Amino acid sequence: MADTLLGLDIGSSSVKASLIDSGSGRVIAHATSPAKELEIVAAQPGWAEQHPDLWWEHVCNCLLELKQSRPADLSRTKSIGITYQMHGLVLVDRDGKPVRPSIIWCDSRAVAVGEAAFRGIGEDLCLTRLGNSPGNFTAAKLAWVKQHEPEAFSKAAYFMLPGDYIAFKLTGRFGTTPSGLSEGILWDFQRSEPAAFVLDHFGLPSTLIPPVSGNCAVLDQVRAEVAQELGLPKGVVVSYRAGDQPNNAFALNVLNPGEIGANAGTSGVIYGVTADLGVDRQSRVNNFLHINSTEKLTRVGVLMCVNGTGAFYRWLKSTIAPSTSYQELNALAEKAPVGAHGLSALPYGNGAERTLNNALVGASLEGIDLNRHTTADIFRAGQEGIVFALAYGLEIMRSMGLKPKCVRAGLANMFQSPLFQRTFATITGVPLELLSTDGAEGAARGAGIGSGLYTFSNAFVGLTRHAVVEPDGATTQATRDAYERWKGVLDRHIA
Repeated sequence: MADTLLGLDIGSSSVKASLIDSGSGRVIAHATSPAKELEIVAAQPGWAEQHPDLWWEHVCNCLLELKQSRPADLSRTKSIGITYQMHGLVLVDRDGKPVRPSIIWCDSRAVAVGEAAFRGIGEDLCLTRLGNSPGNFTAAKLAWVKQHEPEAFSKAAYFMLPGDYIAFKLTGRFGTTPSGLSEGILWDFQRSEPAAFVLDHFGLPSTLIPPVSGNCAVLDQVRAEVAQELGLPKGVVVSYRAGDQPNNAFALNVLNPGEIGANAGTSGVIYGVTADLGVDRQSRVNNFLHINSTEKLTRVGVLMCVNGTGAFYRWLKSTIAPSTSYQELNALAEKAPVGAHGLSALPYGNGAERTLNNALVGASLEGIDLNRHTTADIFRAGQEGIVFALAYGLEIMRSMGLKPKCVRAGLANMFQSPLFQRTFATITGVPLELLSTDGAEGAARGAGIGSGLYTFSNAFVGLTRHAVVEPDGATTQATRDAYERWKGVLDRHIA
C-alpha cells in the first residue's frame, strides 16, 4: 500500500485536515473543526486576535476524528504539511508558550506603524528589496507590541507565524521559512536573507527570528508522545509550511510565470507568479517568495487581497436570510438581472484594504430603491460586488505586466456559485478553470515534495478539473456597465 500524506490548514474560521494516498493523489479522508466558525476577539475597533492554542486544540480534534474514521489510516502517514492564515504574529517564550494572543491577518492596529516605516526606511529601498511596504504585516505588528506592550515583548524569545507554531507543537522544534519571512516583510530579496535593515529600523533583535529552513524541507519528526496520542506513526515528519495564499496557488498547480490562481473564502485573492520582483509603487498588491523559489530560480508570488469576500456574503446571509441555504441564495440571485437593477455592493468591511491604499471603506449597499429592489437584487449585487472587487485588484496586477490567459480556482466557497463563476469569467475576459482541491489537500501534496515522494513536476497526480467557464459574450456589455457604475460608487467612498 502507498504511503499517505497529511495536510493541515490552519484558518481563522476553522482548522481542516486532509489525508491523501500518495500513489493515486486522491483524498482518503477529510476533517474540519470546529463545526461553527472560530471566534475572533476584537477588543477594539480594527483589532483581531485568536489564541494559538485554540488552533492546536482543533488540529488535535481533526486528527482524532481521522484516527477514528474509515477508510483513513494514519499509521501509513509519511509526512505532514501545514498551511496557515498569513501575516499572523505569534510570540512565544523559550518554552514555546505564547506570551499573548496572536494578532491575526485582518487586524489593522499596525497600519500607522508600517506606514511610518515605509517613509523611515525609504520607499525605494522597501519596494526594491522587500517587494512591499511594511504595511500592516507581521514585522509592523511585532513593532506595535514592542511599543505598546513592553512587558509581553520582554518575555518573547521568538516570533513565529501561525503555521510555525503548529509545527512547533508537533515537533518541539522552533523554525520558520524564507517564504514566511517574506510574508512578514522580513526577507531581503536582493541578498536572499532575513532583512536586517527592517529589524534595525524597528529596534528588534535578530534573535527573535527562529532558525530558517526551506518551505519544502524536513523540520523534524513529530514528538513521540504527540504521535502516539494522535494516532500518527513513529518517525512521521513535518516537511512543508506555507501561507494560505501561496499554498492555495500551489494546490491549483500555479507555479510558473504567467500562471494565476484565485479564491474567495473569508477573504478573496488573486495570486500570480512572476520570474522577477516587480512592484506596484503604491504597494496595493504585494510580492512574496513563492513556495518553489530557490536561489537559482526565483519565483515571486504577486498577491492581491480583498479582506471581505466570503465574509461579506456570509454577513448578508446571516443578516437578511439566516435560514436560507447558500445554494438557495445562489438560485435566488440568478432571478435578478445583470447589474441588479442598479444596486451596487461594496464588500469592504473586514479591515484596512491594501488595494485601496489601506483605506477603511467599510461594506455598503448603494442605490437602494425601496419600491424596486428585492432580496434577489441584494444577493446578486453582493456576488457581483465581490467579483468586481477582485477585478479591480486584477487591473492593478495587469498594470504591473501580468497577462492572464486563464485563471484557476478551487470549486469552493464563492466559486461554488454558477453566477459568481460566470460573472468572474466575463468581467476578467479570460476562461475560469475550476479544480477540485483545497488548501489542506495542497499542504498534503507539499508534504509529499518535502519528504521526497513527489517533485514539483509530478505532485499533482489525482488533481481533477471540474469545469472550464468561458466569458459570457451575451452579458459582457451589461456586466461592464455594472462594473463601471460600481467603480464610480467606490471612487466616491475613497475620494
